[in-house]
Amino acid sequence: MSVLEVENLEVYYETEEGPVQAVDDVSFSLEEGENLGIVGESGCGKTTLAKAIIGILPDAGYVNRGQIRFDGDDLTEMTDAQRRRLKWEEISMIAQSAMNSLDPVYTIREQITEAIEAHRPGTGRVESTEIVTEMFELVGLDPDRADDYPHQFSGGMRQRAMIAMALALEPSLVLADEPTTALDVIMQDQILKRVNRIQEEINSSMLVITHDVSVVAETCDRVLVMYAGKVAEEGPVEEIFNQPYHPYTIGLKRAFPNIRMPDQDLLSIRGYPPELVDPPEGCRFAERCPMATNRCYEEEPEAHHINGLRSYCHYADKIDEELRPRADDAETWKQTEAARAQTQTQQPGMGDD
Repeated sequence: MSVLEVENLEVYYETEEGPVQAVDDVSFSLEEGENLGIVGESGCGKTTLAKAIIGILPDAGYVNRGQIRFDGDDLTEMTDAQRRRLKWEEISMIAQSAMNSLDPVYTIREQITEAIEAHRPGTGRVESTEIVTEMFELVGLDPDRADDYPHQFSGGMRQRAMIAMALALEPSLVLADEPTTALDVIMQDQILKRVNRIQEEINSSMLVITHDVSVVAETCDRVLVMYAGKVAEEGPVEEIFNQPYHPYTIGLKRAFPNIRMPDQDLLSIRGYPPELVDPPEGCRFAERCPMATNRCYEEEPEAHHINGLRSYCHYADKIDEELRPRADDAETWKQTEAARAQTQTQQPGMGDD
């Protein structure tokens, strides 16, 4: 059963230069008890997508088109009051910046208790205290520190406090935006294991938004790769990390260290994502893609379904023979327009498009 269904979602921001298309025609679903990781470069639309789901877009942002169905109900058609009733109890969010998300003039206990009592009016102070104690223990915090203020916590402790607050009411859906950013790798591992254990207990689903593919590999069942506001590729974690079929995913994967190949040099994708005030026609990755042809600049790719993946690349069926054999060569990702044009003339199967 799908807890969350996002269909053809478009989110815009109004700016002085014009509307910015931050999320463009994004569709996916999330099953009960499933974790979905959303990865991509900064500015690709990951956080905007999460804010649109929970309904906390800034004043300049708005949903232009599409549906966000939670347990069958379209969130885009709900009033603010209806959405507020869902927040924390049914849908909660672990924010990226814990210091900015916690009120500096209230203790951690007061803030968690306020969320509990606001959504469960019949909850007494004794029960609220028990919940706070239990959640602190689950995330590895001393319950005696619950009466401290945010500034008395380290960055990692504040992040764990935010995780405790987000999970206190056992929500069906957790939106985790860089949930372990402030934590070292040892604490990160401990926290992720605790979060997964809590999820199993309450059977919740989670969207994990992160730059760190290792977090996704450890916590998620599926991955959604975004680029310039669009879905580039989506599929099971194992397939995405072992054998992706979109050039962007392949390049992104090679930009992160591989513990199985410690001597392997990291590669970078040349160039920058396009401006989204006036998005380019065709494939948005074309300017940076070593496989791009004229067709890529003119025609937007449709989804190719290969080995359980949904890949938006015209040449997904040629990845194995064309790109994968040379993806580990840094020169592959440094091709100039002139070099690419020459390559296309030498590849009649692709360059004629």
